[in-house]
Amino acid sequence: MATHVITGAGSGIGAAVARRLHARGDELVLHARDAGRAKELAAEFPGSRTLVGDLSDPDKLSWAFSHQTLPDRIDSLLHIAGVVDLGPVGDLTPKSWRHQLNVNLISPAELTRHLLPQLRTARGHVVFVNSGAGLRASAEWSAYAASKHGLKALADSLRAEEHGSGVRVTSVYPGRTASPMQAKVHQQEGKEYDPSAWIDPESVATTILTAIDLPRDAEINDLTVRPGR
Repeated sequence: MATHVITGAGSGIGAAVARRLHARGDELVLHARDAGRAKELAAEFPGSRTLVGDLSDPDKLSWAFSHQTLPDRIDSLLHIAGVVDLGPVGDLTPKSWRHQLNVNLISPAELTRHLLPQLRTARGHVVFVNSGAGLRASAEWSAYAASKHGLKALADSLRAEEHGSGVRVTSVYPGRTASPMQAKVHQQEGKEYDPSAWIDPESVATTILTAIDLPRDAEINDLTVRPGR
């Protein structure tokens, strides 16, 4: 039975991945921002464990983890949580920049740092759910795109560093996916949101499971997923 640490399991792509892994009997360690959210996730996924730490404050993650029991073995670390706050460069404040960089980039790096020993032991897999914005930047997407471009660099460096230890690293670049985040993006863009126009989170979950279930003789480095309708 494999053990998976998942961020962002409360909704969208993260919830879809957690449901699939839970249904097949794998062990889940679900990240939560606080104790209340951890209780909700534990109730939604019976038998799972939780790991509490606020991704918006990466400086405190080390302290938070020191007061919890981390898994002895981790077969996959799935970075799926993310935040977005659109706006022109002339309007975005340092607070907005820091929040997106903290949640989308610095905390994934910090979480990976803490769990690398267990990943090495298991010859595990790190998956970074990135974005199309991690490959190109559009108007009003500067802070979010910067965080996701940085996430690509993090993944590429980690892959080069850990290849010899048997740790696989995959970046997944979904296009617009029907999720609460996408509803927020449409609100910020002033557009009507129609979830049926975008990728179903289950489809992105399928690509993530394809990557982590791939036999050990191969590794998917980068996987781009775009709306098919």
